[in-house]
Amino acid sequence: DLADAEEQGKPPPESLRILHVFRAPVGGLFRHVLDLTRGQIERGHKVGLIADSTTGGPQAEAALAGLAKDLALGTSRIPVGRHLGLRDIAGVRHVSRRIAETGAQVIHGHGAKGGAYARLASAPKGVIRVYTPHGGSLLFRPNALFGSFYLLLENILMRRGDLFLFESAYSEQVFRAKIGNPKGIVQVVHNGVGEADFGPVQLAADATDIVFVGEFRPVKGIDVLIDATALLHHAGRRVTATIVGHGPDERSLRARAVINGLAEFLRFLPAMPARRAFALGRLMVVPSRSESLPYIVLEAAGAGVPLIATRVGGVPEIFGPQSNRLIPPENAQALAVAIAGALDNEATTRDAARELQQRVHESFSAEVMVDHVLDSYRKALKAA
Repeated sequence: DLADAEEQGKPPPESLRILHVFRAPVGGLFRHVLDLTRGQIERGHKVGLIADSTTGGPQAEAALAGLAKDLALGTSRIPVGRHLGLRDIAGVRHVSRRIAETGAQVIHGHGAKGGAYARLASAPKGVIRVYTPHGGSLLFRPNALFGSFYLLLENILMRRGDLFLFESAYSEQVFRAKIGNPKGIVQVVHNGVGEADFGPVQLAADATDIVFVGEFRPVKGIDVLIDATALLHHAGRRVTATIVGHGPDERSLRARAVINGLAEFLRFLPAMPARRAFALGRLMVVPSRSESLPYIVLEAAGAGVPLIATRVGGVPEIFGPQSNRLIPPENAQALAVAIAGALDNEATTRDAARELQQRVHESFSAEVMVDHVLDSYRKALKAA
């Protein structure tokens, strides 16, 4: 922003001081924060990060270390639990101190816990509080005691938000239906990927038929993928699969594979960069029960990887004209049929992958995402 304005002889827009607050430095949320942070720094803004210190592992450490020298407002890691706890009081106080120390003008909370900290922290008049849910509390069901409690908290916190940024039209609709209509400014800004995501992926020599990449949690539907693979085996198709990631369900998922007689056909590998994981399977499967606008789908589509996904969340917004290819969630039989069809019709599957790659290249740009987020900040600052 600043360099372009100077070249054109225009007064540069104000350099903003931005703090991003989030819990776990993993998955699509972390990818979003990193892309947004890099783009904002490139445009001349001063950025800082606040994240959980107990999650992320070596990958997160490496990513944050690589960014550290460019973070004018620094990075701080504090313990942040997934659910409410006494240490959240210390967390909110920490965010309040960082706002005061850095003179931040924008506090951007990501996910349920990051959004809560950003809106509960004390800040001077004129500082805007921004919230991007990334699924988070939107996944809870209002008819469940646990879910209704968290949705009530979201409704209370909603009154302290100046800007609500939704990564999909689906997320905005769910927010309004489950929580209410925000008083602040509302914008839908799709997640985006950069040019580096569109390079081809060379299959590994030991690539399996299927690859999954993500967290080992119920919402990701890995159990459904294992059941679908078992159905294919029972039908006489010795399909192989690679499951890449980490999470609390790893032990139960491994046990499920053994019970289904898939121990020698299904391998579990630790988390690794997405493009490295894509090389480990000929067909990417995203069997999620729920999503917002998943980066893993954008990344796989950008790389031209053949892809099967469920019709959940904002995934139809990514597939667009190809949305009829999406399958229902929690349906192992439908998933097995889709996998068999994709493997049996390689030419058609490759053509569909190229078409989706072109759509993502045209409609889901990281550059556009960063510009739209910054424009939204300025609009909210002007209204504050």
